Amino acid sequence: MEQEKHLILVDGSGFIFRAFHALPPMHSPDGTPVNAVYGFTNMLSRLMREHVGTHLAVIFDAGRQTFRNDIYPAYKAHRPPAPEDLVPQFALIREATKAFNVPSIELPGWEADDLIASYAGVIALEGGRCTIVSSDKDLMQLVTEKVQMLDPIKQRPIGVEEVLTKFGVPPERVVDVQALMGDSTDNVPGVPGIGPKGAAQLVAEFGRLEDVLTAAPGMKPSKRRDALIEHAENARLSLKLVTLARDVALPEPIEALGCRDPSGDMLGGFLAQMGFNSISQRLGLRHVARPTPSPAAPDGDAATRDATAPTASPVKQPDFGPYETVTTTTQLESWVQRIKAEGYVAVDTETDSLQPRRAALIGISLAVRAGEAAYIPLRHQGDLENLVPPQLETAQVLAALTPVFHDDAILKIFQNAKYDLLVFQNAGVTGIAPIDDTMLLSYAQSAGAHGHGMDELSLLHLGHRPITYDEVTGTGRQRIPFAHVSVDKATSYAAEDADVTFRLWLKLKAMLVQNRAVRIYETMERPLIPVLQKMEWAGIKIDVAELQRLSTDFAARMKVMEAEIHQLVGRDFNIGSPKQLGEILFDEMNLSGGKRTKAGAWGTDSSVLQELADQGHALPQHILAWRQLAKLKSTYTDALLEQRDPKTARVHTSYHMAGTTTGRLSSNDPNLQNIPIRTEEGARIRHAFIAEKGRKLVSADYSQIELRLLAAVANIPTLQEAFALGQDIHARTASEVFNVPVEGMDPLTRRRAKAINFGIIYGISAFGLARQLGIPQNEARHYIATYFERYPGIKTYMDRTKEEAREKGFVETPFGRRCYVPGITEKNGARRAYAERQAINAPLQGGAADIIKMAMISVDRQLSDNDFDAQLLLQVHDELVFEVAADKADMLAGFLRETMSSVADIGVKLVVETGIGDNWAEAH
Repeated sequence: MEQEKHLILVDGSGFIFRAFHALPPMHSPDGTPVNAVYGFTNMLSRLMREHVGTHLAVIFDAGRQTFRNDIYPAYKAHRPPAPEDLVPQFALIREATKAFNVPSIELPGWEADDLIASYAGVIALEGGRCTIVSSDKDLMQLVTEKVQMLDPIKQRPIGVEEVLTKFGVPPERVVDVQALMGDSTDNVPGVPGIGPKGAAQLVAEFGRLEDVLTAAPGMKPSKRRDALIEHAENARLSLKLVTLARDVALPEPIEALGCRDPSGDMLGGFLAQMGFNSISQRLGLRHVARPTPSPAAPDGDAATRDATAPTASPVKQPDFGPYETVTTTTQLESWVQRIKAEGYVAVDTETDSLQPRRAALIGISLAVRAGEAAYIPLRHQGDLENLVPPQLETAQVLAALTPVFHDDAILKIFQNAKYDLLVFQNAGVTGIAPIDDTMLLSYAQSAGAHGHGMDELSLLHLGHRPITYDEVTGTGRQRIPFAHVSVDKATSYAAEDADVTFRLWLKLKAMLVQNRAVRIYETMERPLIPVLQKMEWAGIKIDVAELQRLSTDFAARMKVMEAEIHQLVGRDFNIGSPKQLGEILFDEMNLSGGKRTKAGAWGTDSSVLQELADQGHALPQHILAWRQLAKLKSTYTDALLEQRDPKTARVHTSYHMAGTTTGRLSSNDPNLQNIPIRTEEGARIRHAFIAEKGRKLVSADYSQIELRLLAAVANIPTLQEAFALGQDIHARTASEVFNVPVEGMDPLTRRRAKAINFGIIYGISAFGLARQLGIPQNEARHYIATYFERYPGIKTYMDRTKEEAREKGFVETPFGRRCYVPGITEKNGARRAYAERQAINAPLQGGAADIIKMAMISVDRQLSDNDFDAQLLLQVHDELVFEVAADKADMLAGFLRETMSSVADIGVKLVVETGIGDNWAEAH
């Protein structure tokens, strides 16, 4: 029998923009931006591998002017020009299409959507079927039983049911809904006041657009009826604009679009030219290369290299599944033997909680090769209709795996290892080593370039979208616990996670050398995992009675504040309502400076209120004070009581190792890094963190570490001298800048110098300094200019760092950590200025983060070698908090001052200040 024709049409123009905005900046060996080219190439290679049709073409827009502009000149007229970095990629994407030996089709005067509509119509008439690779809603009008769509990012098919769910009408009525609602993106006018829901209701009730307009005069009097009558012609015009042409003369006959294998030489040459080494490897194309990372290519694909032409044809990579479900001791033992034979294994856990100390193991996944993975269900419970599925006992499985976990000859690979290690510790298995962590392998090389979650890394490096948690458990009220997911579904989901982790490890580990990230990963990130594991497991004790007193006191003070605020306004209102507050400030009080949000309400965030407060308005000052107290109450005094582990009487914060651009750790559940340092309330909250009876808390804090790094990296002799002599750095700066003696210095003068010192680290502007010090902008501008005159090296450092960020896409800490700054080439001035401030600060904040990590690792190793009876509990930016036996607190403090100050040599003396107390406030 003759094979049914299956035409695959790729909406090239639509995908280009999605890829450009979804992927971080990347450059080819000659410096050309290629992130959209990379995304397109990845998508096309996957499409040809996984969605094989008989015919294939990529459809592009030929230009902006089409027949729709003749009908309505304003159509798409407000769209800005393509981003500067995208322009050179249009031609390269067409070259990529040619390299894959895929027809590329475009036609002046017509949009790509019209060509897609016409080709889809012809193939359907010929009895074939069509898949449109796009998620563009404008193409959904074409969907039939013979014509379907495929979301290229989510790999989700879009058929009649999906269109009905999205629009509320079947595909043939989509244009009527679009004509009524209009489209601000394309300047399609529609009928004012009618949105998607209203348009769908009208079409469902009356039928086609013309039927709706005919029925309008007889509708119940309303604004909607009046709008339909008044804007009927706009609706008819909109229908013409949104309806795709299905009778365009085809530039190439369907017979010419038959699928063809690419030429290995042509495709390999193109991939080598672009520097897309991972795609070449995935397709089995061999070439010789000595890669040097591209400045802006976080995964090393777009890299400068010498490459010869490939000699092999593309080879299909292992599929993601099917995977094995391990339910017998024979299977389990077989996997243990396979792991021992390979010498490495990717491991993942499924649990019933995101808090590892409270999480029970539901299952364990293992992978030893790409495509070879298994899931071991442990506590699946079935549902009302199914019996509990067969599965091994947890203790039996852990007993079999523990020798593997403790075997120094077997590498255990995780994604976010700290979580899984804590889960295993909670299950009674400790000492798992050696380990690798794909999240940190990625983070060490490309902090700030993109996220480091498994799903995002899989899409970026493997071109594969893993099954999501929502897909197996449902969402919202329909979500079920993972223990109730069927074992078949759980296996597909969980084993795939281990498989993806293994494949990511193969790729990311190899990239460490070419991205010069070995030191960061091997000496800072990986050794820190067990340190943080011990900290989180230990937790810190809280004083329940003190927190309850604070919560009661805060509530009482808030009540008094509320009465004062209501008195200022002259009536009661909900202080916590941004909408009501905005109306009072800008509609009733007519204060200047108000801006409305996209939703139409007045903005009342802290920056708006602070600006009004700086102008001397009393109400915003009171609101800010009330909000601060409300936040402390909800975030700390109330939340800490709820987050206290009843088993330990302690709170166990969780440290996120890959969440910042600079390498800093962040904490959550609870967040202990945002407690105000200089306020009375912040000190009172710190009083509630206490040592156990017979023990003390010891705080060790790096003094002015970022200023010391600035003096070092900017090479400022006078600042270096001040630090070497132990002088008051702010007084010394005031003396240098304002030409006044240090002795008898006015405190206000020192405060201004301090504001400049710390402001410079964050790229402060004259406006920001003026606001901080309460002085005119001209005066602030003069202070900054004088500062740079006295310390020209700082200005040189700032200019050099910004230029480095623009050239490479990232800056580096003194220890070699790359901190990517994606917005550094933004055309928008405000966003670009923000990115420039990030670039200036990142080497300093990142350098401080590197030093504190080195200190944590060094101190942790030595604590066990010395009889301190101490445990590191908390890290808060530049401060470490320990709990120690009371009689050894002074000895520990001395050890910390010596060890932490010598952990790194930056050319400027590091100073560590320590404190001892029964609670954190006393120690700090």
